[in-house]
Amino acid sequence: MKKGQIRTGIVESVKFPNKALVRLEPLETLETEGQEYCVVKGALPGQQVSLVVTKVRKGKGEGRLKEVIKKSPLETADISKGEGCKHFGICGGCTYLSMPYEQSLKIKEQQVHELLRPVLEKQQDPCVMEPIKASPVCFGYRNKMEFSFGDEIKDGPLALGMHKKGSFYDVVTVDGCQIVDSDYRQILTGTLDYFTKENAPFFHRYTHTGYLRHLLVRKASRTGEILIALVTTTQRQCDLNEWKELLLNLPLKGKIAGILHIKNDSVADTVKSDETEILYGQDFFYEELLGLKFKISTFSFFQTNTYSAEVLYETAREYVGSLLDENGRPGSVVYDLYSGTGTIAQLMAPVAKKVIGVEIVEEAVEAAKKNAELNGLHNCEFLAGDVLKVLDGISEKPDFIILDPPRDGIHPKALAKIIAYGVEKLVYISCKPTSLARDLEVFIENGYEAVKCVPVDQFPWTANIESIVLLSHK
Repeated sequence: MKKGQIRTGIVESVKFPNKALVRLEPLETLETEGQEYCVVKGALPGQQVSLVVTKVRKGKGEGRLKEVIKKSPLETADISKGEGCKHFGICGGCTYLSMPYEQSLKIKEQQVHELLRPVLEKQQDPCVMEPIKASPVCFGYRNKMEFSFGDEIKDGPLALGMHKKGSFYDVVTVDGCQIVDSDYRQILTGTLDYFTKENAPFFHRYTHTGYLRHLLVRKASRTGEILIALVTTTQRQCDLNEWKELLLNLPLKGKIAGILHIKNDSVADTVKSDETEILYGQDFFYEELLGLKFKISTFSFFQTNTYSAEVLYETAREYVGSLLDENGRPGSVVYDLYSGTGTIAQLMAPVAKKVIGVEIVEEAVEAAKKNAELNGLHNCEFLAGDVLKVLDGISEKPDFIILDPPRDGIHPKALAKIIAYGVEKLVYISCKPTSLARDLEVFIENGYEAVKCVPVDQFPWTANIESIVLLSHK
């Protein structure tokens, strides 16, 4: 195996998040000693693929997927029968849409177990690895989409959708996307048709010129309220009243709560606001989750799958168990670290003496305060700042800790402070099992043991997976 070679092989397995292990077929011109393997992104178990070797180190190869020569036996979705998605393989959004949902769950469960098993074997007592929990809805589940403007081929017609698989510049118009409902597809198609007729230029990520950047659509799964935001530069002046009226006249199942025009002149390809203009309605909507009501604004963090979020939080609440004292009254102080908009904190509030949430995003903290007030919960306190720094300023010590950190996990210094509290039990919610495995190792080295763990599929068809772990101090 040498750099630059084009090789073929069979995908034996896929490691988290999307790394396929390919068993290479021998070259006809050479005899090889032992079996050769190469890792590529974007392939599925059982596929026969061709790849370009990009790196070889200590006998291990990395490559770039060139072509799927033969489908996997697991890929049974038939587009002609309305199964799968017509954009699959072109759009970079989904990974497992060509196979049955149950099969994708098996792959994700196996990935989590493979990552956690070597760590959990280091503790004295075994951890109960519970079966993966499926999303109650696996199609049309997303409550937020950030569509990009661009073109599918250089100098081609205007496109609006997701980035093409493996490309930073090319955009695929995903008018048949299956992980959103029909309202998203109508809004996308209507917007694309309108600005195509207007001959409006998109913002080129290379030259930093153009007008159209993103279309942000959020829809509450329970209330049906919709928030739509067009993100543009200020390089062109455009009357958006006709576009607004077009949206308001679409035969949508949900109800539009607000239409916004967000101006963003930054170079980075991110959805952010320099200035926001409300074209219609308001800049927020309401969603309901496990009996609680949440006010969600344009950039508020909220789990993108409301239905599976309920499964996730119910499981977390089950793992927490009773927080009542011996007299059956709320007696525990709970820390909700990396609290976001305070969803978990508010679920714990009715059975806790006090819940203290810490979150670095100030907008999320303000939203959490308003949502707690909205739900009549007066024993929640939300603090803005980095967990590492904020913990030193909290006088009340925790009886229980819930952790829901960002993808990269917990900062080592913050982790040391959390462990130093010595709470009897804590719950760790993770959206990246590699970070979870790293942090669990530190907990185990410092006297904790994982009691039970379960993966929860928050993101059907994608390579992402959530996990919940209950930890107990020995």
